[in-house]
Amino acid sequence: MSESIIQIQHLTKTFGTGESAVHALEDINLDIKQGEIFGIIGLSGAGKSTLVRCMNLLERPTSGSVTVNGRRLAWMEPDGDGETPAFVSEKELRLARREVTMIFQSFNLLMQRTCLKNVCFPMELSGTPAAQAKKRALELLDIVGLRDKADAYPAQLSGGQKQRVAIARALATDPKVLLCDEATSALDPTTTASILGLLKDLNQKLGVTVVVITHQMSVIEEICSQVAILDGGVVAEQGNVEDIFSHPSTDAARRLVYPGGASVEQYPAGTRAVRVAFNGGTAYQPLIASLAIDCGVKVNILGADTRNIDGRAFGTMLLGLPDDPNEAAKALSYIRAQPNVTAEEVEYHA
Repeated sequence: MSESIIQIQHLTKTFGTGESAVHALEDINLDIKQGEIFGIIGLSGAGKSTLVRCMNLLERPTSGSVTVNGRRLAWMEPDGDGETPAFVSEKELRLARREVTMIFQSFNLLMQRTCLKNVCFPMELSGTPAAQAKKRALELLDIVGLRDKADAYPAQLSGGQKQRVAIARALATDPKVLLCDEATSALDPTTTASILGLLKDLNQKLGVTVVVITHQMSVIEEICSQVAILDGGVVAEQGNVEDIFSHPSTDAARRLVYPGGASVEQYPAGTRAVRVAFNGGTAYQPLIASLAIDCGVKVNILGADTRNIDGRAFGTMLLGLPDDPNEAAKALSYIRAQPNVTAEEVEYHA
């Protein structure tokens, strides 16, 4: 069992006071293991970005504790009236932030600096000799596939290339944790896939723990092993990605997991459906066709979020089952017998 590298206990974050106070996070508890790719997902306003910014104290928690790589960054101390938040010193925080670096949706590159100089920047701040910083920066640009862009400026790069430079810069201090705040949201699907592939590669080769903040289910499916689902500032559900995607147990998880955000209002009372998760087996079109041919059962596709990669299906689909119980049972049995497919029946009550 890997050791924990990020521990968050009873974390709360409130903006403002009195009647205008906004409770962005409430009683958050997370335990992220060293070497994991951990996903945090939720709809807009769920508190994802606030949570990730509390991990390196870009936002200071109102209460609770944050420990990263064995170093306490935030904790509660007793006082006369109860407890008050306490934080690590600014000097120690600067050291901690070398171990917990961050990439953003907007890249945050310095436009007046070349790619090489961008990657050198954090090493300059930490006092690394110029020749050593340049050598390391070139190595990092090589790792992210952009050594030939060392002398180019950010304005000359595509979105995906900018994010690769940002990743190289984030790795300059040899961090233990890489925080990714919606890092692929501004990118097209093909570029997103390449960046996710790079993050997975870095995780495997360098052992860096990756925390991915996103609203996209496909990102979680692609690279994460563990996931926490945020809803209204609280953790609604957390655990193994495959388990949660196959058997979501909360409404918040179902809204994210079911294609199209299937909800009770969408279908007539008593509608029976099955959520099918494709884990790299035959593409879904032959499954639907063979179900009709082999069993004589036709199903309705209520929603789908699938992709065909090299003839193999990944993603999820929501299928409406026949009203006839025998026909529905036949369809379920057939689907569950297919390799690399998991299926969960769902009944809606409007």
